[in-house]
Amino acid sequence: MTDFFMNLGMNHDWAWFVATISGILLIALPLMLGVAMIIYADRKIWAAMALRRGPNVVGPFGLLQSFADGLKVFLQETIIPSAANKGLFLIAPIITFTVALLAWAVIPFNSGAVLADINVGLLYIFAISSLGVYGVVIAGWASNSKYPFFSAMRAAAQMISYEVSIGFIIICVVLWAGTFNMNGIVVAQQGHVLGFFNGFGFNPLLFPMWVLFLISGMAETARAPFDLTEAESELVAGYQTEYSSMSFALYWLGEYANVLLMCTLNAVLFFGGWLPPVDWAPLYWVNGFVWLLIKILFFFFVFSWVKATVPRFRYDQLMRLGWKIFLPFSLLWVFIVSGYLMATGHFA
Repeated sequence: MTDFFMNLGMNHDWAWFVATISGILLIALPLMLGVAMIIYADRKIWAAMALRRGPNVVGPFGLLQSFADGLKVFLQETIIPSAANKGLFLIAPIITFTVALLAWAVIPFNSGAVLADINVGLLYIFAISSLGVYGVVIAGWASNSKYPFFSAMRAAAQMISYEVSIGFIIICVVLWAGTFNMNGIVVAQQGHVLGFFNGFGFNPLLFPMWVLFLISGMAETARAPFDLTEAESELVAGYQTEYSSMSFALYWLGEYANVLLMCTLNAVLFFGGWLPPVDWAPLYWVNGFVWLLIKILFFFFVFSWVKATVPRFRYDQLMRLGWKIFLPFSLLWVFIVSGYLMATGHFA
């Protein structure tokens, strides 16, 4: 894209700057539109599973419901509790929303179609996603209210617990792909199983890691059945209790952007990203972005399906699953995968 703007007569520095801003907007604007539509899809899926109608009044088939909700919160007054820490209270949702967008910089949408094709892309995502907890913890502390504070403590423990398991899962993927580069990880999955299937998820040794990654992703994004940070029956609304107007909307947008990111990571790390499911020439006629979008939508359906059907865990069950099951299992699997790769000469 830099070359395109240089051909228009710009010098290299200005061309690079304009190309970078254009790339950011090409990701951020469709992402915000996508968030609005998956909120609608989420509500429709829940409604269908509960034999209800869901949004069906605002716009054709209710498609404009998310935009109407966004307009409503935009027109509301931002209320700051008198005993709250005003500065931290206002900056917390901004942190959550900003961090949710930053991770998309290294996601490959097609072959070479990535904003920042860095060699440590996977480490970058792991680092950025770890920062998401700060928005929640700061909100809980700054609200100066017991329910948000309890929610913040839960969020900190929950996210840290499952990030440990996700780290070991990522190690298995990196060992097999031999790179931290996101494009490199996708390319390494081409014809991976029997020279036919594109995806580490089809590998019997890596399939259990995908299952753990899917569940850990739900816990990391505080989706049901792991939404202990927003448990209405215990915490009113958790860390969001004191928020209104656009401050609340930023949490809303950030949460769904993180869910979309986790769905994308499932597709990119385990199911070939922009590659078709099988390594068959006619399937490559379909644009890679279309394949990636289909996979993202499938994983989002799984996320919604689980939320609509699985009851919320107790907090002790959540911690037990993370520390006593996922952590030792993922650590053991690192030894199994690395041992297999050493035995088969993969590192030679």
